[in-house]
Amino acid sequence: MGNKPAKQEQREQILLKIVPPLDQAYVRWLARDIQRIRGFTPRNPRAVKPPDEYIEYMRLNGWLDVDLDDPDLAHLFK
Repeated sequence: MGNKPAKQEQREQILLKIVPPLDQAYVRWLARDIQRIRGFTPRNPRAVKPPDEYIEYMRLNGWLDVDLDDPDLAHLFK
């Protein structure tokens, strides 16, 4: 009674992945740049104090109550 779905035509498609030639100097520069960015770590990272409302929220939920003598957490403090 209603609209019938259109018949799906089977098309045979061939997809090719063609890579244009790359300039080797550009590839070397890009590799060095990515390595420099990925390996970056700040020398003297500063501790960031969260806002007081975050601290209060964590305290109310019991997330700040950590027993440092807990054997399950011992491997984190070695």
